[in-house]
Amino acid sequence: MFKKGIKILWVALLFAQPSIGQIVFKSIENVWAYADEHNVTITLAKMDMQKADISQKQAYSPLLPQVSANGTFTDNTSLQTTLISASLTGGPSDVYRQVKFGQQYIYARNISAQMDILNLQSWFNLRVAKYAKEVSSASLANTRKNMYLQLAINYYSFLLMKEAANLAYENTGITDSVYQSVSNKYSSGLANEVSMNTAKINLEKSQINYTTAQYQMMIASNNLKQLLNLSLKDSLVLDETLNKSPEIQDNAAFHEDPTIRLAMKQMNISRTQYHASQGAFMPTISMSYYAASQKNDTAFNPFSNTTWFPQSYWSFRLTVPLFTGGSRFWQLKKDKITLQESKIQYDAAQKQSALNDENIRLAYQKAAAAYYKAADVMELYKKNYYHATHRYDEGVISIDDKLTAFADYINYQNQYLNTLSDLLAQLYQIKVRQQSF
Repeated sequence: MFKKGIKILWVALLFAQPSIGQIVFKSIENVWAYADEHNVTITLAKMDMQKADISQKQAYSPLLPQVSANGTFTDNTSLQTTLISASLTGGPSDVYRQVKFGQQYIYARNISAQMDILNLQSWFNLRVAKYAKEVSSASLANTRKNMYLQLAINYYSFLLMKEAANLAYENTGITDSVYQSVSNKYSSGLANEVSMNTAKINLEKSQINYTTAQYQMMIASNNLKQLLNLSLKDSLVLDETLNKSPEIQDNAAFHEDPTIRLAMKQMNISRTQYHASQGAFMPTISMSYYAASQKNDTAFNPFSNTTWFPQSYWSFRLTVPLFTGGSRFWQLKKDKITLQESKIQYDAAQKQSALNDENIRLAYQKAAAAYYKAADVMELYKKNYYHATHRYDEGVISIDDKLTAFADYINYQNQYLNTLSDLLAQLYQIKVRQQSF
């Protein structure tokens, strides 16, 4: 009856979630590789790095000459009247004449270029952009590390629940057989009600464990779909058999922790910003060139051969910052404190990473030792049950003794699964630290 119910459950889930595309993963490394291309968080971090690369290229702009060209047309609809002394033309000195100077149409064109010869602010801004790009790259590595951990948690949770389901399914076959046997004896008056209830309890506990493990597998699968940017209707297959005897990695070689790299790049930015604040007190030197020409006409004829009157000049400008209200001084003070903070954070990140790595190794060794002992103990419980079954069949022990031996075996499975869960949790920590980001 129970197995029939399980089949109905799977058929219902099959029709409730029709498959659009099937994606098969044979290892956690396959999952990570897929996430590198499809996970939303990683994709956005990559885009941030692309923007940082563009910002670095943009930071070169102030170091290049700034060139502009202009053209203007002026229509003097009314020329200004000016009074001049008549003595300029031989008339009396106390008489003034009204004269209009200029022409109605004026055409002008010019080109100008300017370039900073010495501007420390621009150079420091370029260095800040360079380090900002490196920070973005380190941030991407850190994002990948954190995402790999989340993926591994759900991946190994699925494999663990698969193992739990296999154990529970095996138990249901045994408990169902035992229950049928006790039920027959109970009907014949050869077993008491306590034995009957115990057999039924064992059967229902194994059925509950199996159903629970199946649903937890589906939850872990959906969590993986979410992290891999898959839809609910996509079929996700984890085709890996759980290795229940992994090698103990006492001296696992770890790559550089992205957290350390990120702290170092942020310290470089703080240092450059501090130097930039110092450079704000330095003078700047710039060079500019200007060339223009203009022509006037009494009629609107922009393409006439009227003479253009040229004008051009070179100039050098020295700007010395003297006093701006003290804002630069206080900014320098703040940037110095920020630099000190980043140095402290970088130093702490190095120490913390070393301690974390050592704890990962120790936790893995502890979990592996506990798991192998638990596996041995569970195997002994299983042997005890089969030995009790053999003795029961020979009529040496009662049905109650057989039920007790099986109950001990089932009850210890939870402890076994807990030690396996702890081992897998430490295993993926090791695997993540062995990745190069």
